[in-house]
Amino acid sequence: MEREARWYVIHTYSAYENKVASSIEKIVENRNMQDQILDVKVPTETVVEVKEDGKRKEVERKLFPGYVFVKIAVEFDEDDQPSISDESWFVVRNVRGCTGFVGPNNKPAPLDEEKVIEMGVEQRRVEVNYQVGDTVNIIHPNFEGFTGRVESLNTEQGTVKVAITALFGKETITELAMDWVEPLD
Repeated sequence: MEREARWYVIHTYSAYENKVASSIEKIVENRNMQDQILDVKVPTETVVEVKEDGKRKEVERKLFPGYVFVKIAVEFDEDDQPSISDESWFVVRNVRGCTGFVGPNNKPAPLDEEKVIEMGVEQRRVEVNYQVGDTVNIIHPNFEGFTGRVESLNTEQGTVKVAITALFGKETITELAMDWVEPLD
């Protein structure tokens, strides 16, 4: 059986996200379960609020109030479906303030990797060996076989804008993930 880790979402009481996350982290440390529960996150963003008196204040807000993300080691069964251990399920499910896993019938359902990155739970760093103005090969399934010119790079979001010359010589600018583009040999 292959073993890897997946992100799961748990629902919490309102304003209990940080308490639930720190409780899970403490239990994992006390029970030496670092190989089963690998990470716990409450995704946040920093927002600048402007008050009525004109003062600016940076405030940290939860991206998903009422939810905590937990990266748990999984095993795959004969049907290639991921499942978590009973011990991991028990630890997460019985933390004070946790109402259960998000999924059908309160059964844990893992997030797919693209959703995890899209939601800002986990950042993926991609190092590229091309720059603005370079001609690149596109390896995205929808544009496979096309080449284009790099118009801009956004390393914070991990995206690249590429001018693709399509049929009849018309240029179309498309935004892709940085790892869907490779330098032309």
